[in-house]
Amino acid sequence: MARTVEIGNREIRVDGNPVQILSGAMHYFRIHPDYWRDRIVKLRQCGLNTLESYLAWNVHEPKEGEFDFSGGKDFSRYFELAAAEGLMVIVRPGPYICSEWDLGGLPAWLLAKPGMRLRCMNKPYLDAVEHYLDAIIPQLRRLQWTAGGPVIAIQLENEYGAYGNDHDYLRFLQKKYREGGITVPLFTSDGADDTMLRCGTLPDVPATVNFRNHPVENLKRLEEFRPTDPPFVMELWDGGAHHWGNLYPEHDAEAVRQDVREVLEHRFHMNLYMFHGGSNPGFMNGANEWGGRYGAMLSTYDVDAALREEGDPTPKYFAIQEEIKRFHPEANIGTPTSLPKRAYGEIPLTEFVALDEALPMLSSPVPVAAPETMEHFGQAYGFILYRTKVAVKPGVYPLRLDQLRDRAIVLVDGRIAGILDRNSSPCVCQISIPPGGAELEILVENMGRINYGSEMEHERKGITGAGFFAYLHLFGWEVWPLPLEDLSRVAFQPLAGTPPPVPAFYRGCFTIDEEPCDTFLAVPGGGRGCLFLNGTNLGRYWQIGPQRTLYVPAPLLRRGKNEIILFETQGLGEPLVRSLARRDFGPCLKMQI
Repeated sequence: MARTVEIGNREIRVDGNPVQILSGAMHYFRIHPDYWRDRIVKLRQCGLNTLESYLAWNVHEPKEGEFDFSGGKDFSRYFELAAAEGLMVIVRPGPYICSEWDLGGLPAWLLAKPGMRLRCMNKPYLDAVEHYLDAIIPQLRRLQWTAGGPVIAIQLENEYGAYGNDHDYLRFLQKKYREGGITVPLFTSDGADDTMLRCGTLPDVPATVNFRNHPVENLKRLEEFRPTDPPFVMELWDGGAHHWGNLYPEHDAEAVRQDVREVLEHRFHMNLYMFHGGSNPGFMNGANEWGGRYGAMLSTYDVDAALREEGDPTPKYFAIQEEIKRFHPEANIGTPTSLPKRAYGEIPLTEFVALDEALPMLSSPVPVAAPETMEHFGQAYGFILYRTKVAVKPGVYPLRLDQLRDRAIVLVDGRIAGILDRNSSPCVCQISIPPGGAELEILVENMGRINYGSEMEHERKGITGAGFFAYLHLFGWEVWPLPLEDLSRVAFQPLAGTPPPVPAFYRGCFTIDEEPCDTFLAVPGGGRGCLFLNGTNLGRYWQIGPQRTLYVPAPLLRRGKNEIILFETQGLGEPLVRSLARRDFGPCLKMQI
């Protein structure tokens, strides 16, 4: 008998039988691949029958034309593990995913293309999208339900009605999937708003909606817009995203219980966003902009989900499980177990090298007349250093940075003279030029590209110019791209005395004598920087919080010697890293319903 998935008359039928989709969002690219099965089992044990995941284009094509589906990027294996647990799968391949992920999953190299306009019928964009879809569609074709796999539905785009209204673009995506042999249903998801729904979907493509709280009320809007579509909340938000400088938000477990109960008793369909958030590894976090103010996301993507970043169940998990058990006693429910955690104590950082000394080990200078963005140099993530000589009359001068994206350490003759960010208004600091002139350096950090809204098209990183007195442009620069993808060539020296307050790399080692356990790393004396463990970039730390620890899955640790490297941009107050058995996000903020 042929396997089928059919959507119509407010029903979803799988192999001819009506089903209620109870799904959880969980992204393979945010979970260590050794833990994929652990998290999938816990999703099934909660009583859910479906796994949902985005595909992240920038993970699979970090450089144009170079695709990677190996190791932790092998989404086919991830979905096959879900199938082995008896789960169906919903895939949301983008091209745009939002998801608090850098540029919403779009590759940064798109921004270097002349004439680029994102998410519309723009030829440079469509050509790139077509190559991406040509790489993933054969895998999805093999994985779809109608071919014997677990994938029951595929999303066309993501929340397109909050961005544009180019229905020809949506038709282009639909055509690519159908011509590529995708026969399972396609769908769209948007906010529960009439304008977003009208702009974001097509008449012959089922629509779903995204919101927090009150499913009955919000799904009425979908019914009014599309009376025959199944009532499906594709993102039932059970938590919230985190930004640096704000308290960690929590969404009440009982409010989530009430949402799930409404879904179950009315036979709605749901996808919990997120069921398990995981991490934003390395430099992959996104950012938001509200009213001209920029806010970067954290390195954690815990988002107060049912499963914590480290995979531990929360009160929400058990509240959801109890409601599913009540309405679906046949569900394959089980008892989740937590993985062991361990504190490995204080880890002294005993070696040091200033950034100025490390530059030739990490990069090569590129001479330019005026500063250009990261993308101009083919760089996507990390830092970029601009250096020039200033020979003017001795005195104190205002230095203006044009289009700073996102944070700059200004150094004069190797000493920090100021710190600016893109929210600085004006983006000016005072610098002192001694007799004989000075060497001016500007170290700029890409803190994460905006992942939502119209400003995404302008998210080129670095600076475009620097001037004195708001009129005199400085020309004659050398630029050092610093993606920090490989630190193996950095030659450290013993750290003697108090470390100087300059951008620098620090190194320390610790030994594990038994099988490693999960742990959390804190940098109590850190200002702002990023932490590398055994060559893996775990993410960022910042004294303003709320994230005070970085999660370390045990597979990243080794029995025996382990290496930690910090890149500290402001100066390290205390040269040590602390390993803890529990995460620390500081005080919490209760979210309002």
